[in-house]
Amino acid sequence: MGGTAVVAGGGIGGLAAAIGLRAVGWEVVVAERAPVLADAGAGISLHANGMRALDALGVGEAVRAAARPQYTGGTRTPDGRWLSRMDGAALERELGTPIVGIPRAALHRALRAALPPQCLRTGAEVMSVEDTGGGRVRVLLRGDGTGPDAGSGPAAGPGDVLGADLVVAADGVGSRLRRALFPRHPGPAYSGSTVLRAVTEHPVDLRTDFELTWGRGAEFGHIAFRDGRAEWHAVLSSPRGVRPADPLAALRRRFAGWHAPVPALLAATRPDAVLHHDIHELTVPLPAYAAGRVVLLGDAAHAMTPHLGQGACQALEDAVTLAAALAAGPVLEAALARYDAERRPRSQSVARAARRAGRMGQQLKCPPAVAVRNAGLRLAPSRATMRAILRHADWTPPKLP
Repeated sequence: MGGTAVVAGGGIGGLAAAIGLRAVGWEVVVAERAPVLADAGAGISLHANGMRALDALGVGEAVRAAARPQYTGGTRTPDGRWLSRMDGAALERELGTPIVGIPRAALHRALRAALPPQCLRTGAEVMSVEDTGGGRVRVLLRGDGTGPDAGSGPAAGPGDVLGADLVVAADGVGSRLRRALFPRHPGPAYSGSTVLRAVTEHPVDLRTDFELTWGRGAEFGHIAFRDGRAEWHAVLSSPRGVRPADPLAALRRRFAGWHAPVPALLAATRPDAVLHHDIHELTVPLPAYAAGRVVLLGDAAHAMTPHLGQGACQALEDAVTLAAALAAGPVLEAALARYDAERRPRSQSVARAARRAGRMGQQLKCPPAVAVRNAGLRLAPSRATMRAILRHADWTPPKLP
């Protein structure tokens, strides 16, 4: 089966979907509402399932070349004591690939490099999709009419219209297309946590590839990059919308006294590099990931909290599964039904697990409960920690033609 598709959203899931669709014979336009590809963002860890998906799409080696394997690290308390350690080499033996850390900008560039420039239209937002009959849909774009970004196709005008056989809604947690398809769904809910993150300005002396530290209502973690710099993130239990005037100074106060390298990571960061976002998730699962000729993917389908590091990996799984379902054909509606049947149970299960991980990790505040959790983690055998990771990371992608 082949045809024409419009992908709403040029993030990780949208770009991966475009690569997969082109691999199975579809013509694709990616509509990205940002007028400039600024490659904003901090860093990301990719588990084996995400890397296997990237391999299936043909971009795994390019991503590995820009990433740093995570062999050492684990989870600690604010005073530096270890709760559990990560054995990245054992994970690699089990899964064939280690967890890797990569700047989001580098991952975006690797995905874009696998697409011809004319596929990507910047400054273009999918506003509506209308079924015109005969197996086609009418896609209305809104654009600012500015010139195209370097490396992309033409920018959208103020009211461009495209015809397509399929629309892939990869337009994020606040998805406009999801609201149109499921108007009675409550949409994303605030998780109770907010995240601040940044990439250090220069290399930092780190003893581990990856760490998480859990305090009461707070988490601080880092991902080491290939060039010696690092991404750090701070997840805090907080009312929605609270924004300190000087986020970096506020974090230095909040994490004063925490073990090394937390102070060094904050000291190596420019104030204007700090990103701050409240974390929203779909606590009410969607009843379907497809309706008519529109299919949902990534955060638009299953926005989850970051506590398992699986958000991007699940979007990559979506992309490969969708391409394989469409390749199997021959009827689009049946292919989308197969995609829904495969992806909805797994991704919604991972989202529930991420929510539970947050409640037992960063969001836990009660001192007795924290003490019980910490004791349990210290006593848990390493194999139990391994099984917890394998439960979500051990996924085999469908084969693409």
